[in-house]
Amino acid sequence: MQNSRVNILETIVLSDNWYTLRKITYEYLKKNGTWETQNREAYDRGNGATILLYNKELKTVILTRQFRLPTFLNGNETGMLIESCAGLLDKDNPEDCIRRETEEETGYKITEVKKVFEAYMSPGSVTEILYFFIAEYAKSMKVNDGGGVAVEQEEIEVLEMHIDEAMELVAKGEIKDGKTIMLLQHIKLANIL
Repeated sequence: MQNSRVNILETIVLSDNWYTLRKITYEYLKKNGTWETQNREAYDRGNGATILLYNKELKTVILTRQFRLPTFLNGNETGMLIESCAGLLDKDNPEDCIRRETEEETGYKITEVKKVFEAYMSPGSVTEILYFFIAEYAKSMKVNDGGGVAVEQEEIEVLEMHIDEAMELVAKGEIKDGKTIMLLQHIKLANIL
């Protein structure tokens, strides 16, 4: 990692419990030519991938619903969140990861995936970059019930809904997950559904 405007002075691990939280002290070269010492915390949980499954004939999408503690702590009364299927890369490449996660979470076995973009989702504090995919699905691709992996403490409900219903849930504030909104908007803006 090279950037002539950044000089890392110190890195302290604050927590290495679930993922890694570091406090970083660095010098940053400002536009006016002066160096300024700054401190930031960065949470490293690895990179991830997300996917929106869609059916052109039925004009439907596959989403998931599960409990998300951080949303509960920040005002989501039930803690339940409607999302696009997603997962951490671990040691996989993004395509293999999203194929595996799709089967585990939704029960659909897909082969063809299309990467549409990648984005940092919370660049002020989280290092993660997220790879966004879409893929067509058909009922014949359903190989199990989905629902996640028990050893990973996942309990995921699989939702199939018309694209118009999903967009209405975004407008009503019932779908609040950023990655999901981005993928739904992509499907609409690209005239896929």
